[in-house]
Amino acid sequence: MKNILFSILMVSQFNLYSQRNVKDSIIGSPLIGVHYGGNWTAIDLADRYGFLNHVGVNGGYKTKKNWYYGVDANFIFGSQVRITGIFDHLVDDKGNITDVNGDIAAVVVFPRGVNANFSFGKIIPILSPNSNSGIYIHGGFGYLLHRLRIETNEQVVPQIELDYKKGYDRLTMGINFHQFIGYSFLANSGAYNFYGGFYIQEGLTKNQRTIYFDQPDVPISTETRLDIQYGFRLGWYIPFYKRQPKEYYFD
Repeated sequence: MKNILFSILMVSQFNLYSQRNVKDSIIGSPLIGVHYGGNWTAIDLADRYGFLNHVGVNGGYKTKKNWYYGVDANFIFGSQVRITGIFDHLVDDKGNITDVNGDIAAVVVFPRGVNANFSFGKIIPILSPNSNSGIYIHGGFGYLLHRLRIETNEQVVPQIELDYKKGYDRLTMGINFHQFIGYSFLANSGAYNFYGGFYIQEGLTKNQRTIYFDQPDVPISTETRLDIQYGFRLGWYIPFYKRQPKEYYFD
């Protein structure tokens, strides 16, 4: 009898659930994933930067009615800086910036930033292989930060080291809103779960520095900026489906 009870317990532990049928029913499930976004800039942000990349993670929950609630966080980076003349006052009569040893310094700048968002949306099962896939729409709000990253590699240029970088980095922060429309695919089985579509983000931001060292006599604007990013987003995620109990019969 003890052996029988132990066997039943082991079967119950290892075979209590079976995979739900994704193909035939709408399933509520937690979702986690990673994504990439390519974004062009517009309005005020376009005065500073060109094309920007977003790499991020997301997590949320899709309900049994295909509503989605979630959060995401992104690292923003790029290589196109449109601000000119930022280090002109550091250039010598030969057109060079020199380091602490008097050698020619290689100073480079890059756009960098982060954002984090809350999202709310819905999957509409149109042109889909199952009721959990289809047109995917969501929007939300969050926080945006962007600035210039200044690098001198292994050289030391005293005028732009440590806290002096703050006089050049154009640090900007504020709230942002976003909208997305695309397609979400949850496979009937396997790991082929992805989404992709058009993405746009509107940042209502403000400059955070009180002086720019390259323009010490020019007052820094305290007006709200409109920082637009628009482009595409592609993501892959993992659903965690609850499993259904199986029935077992013992003679």
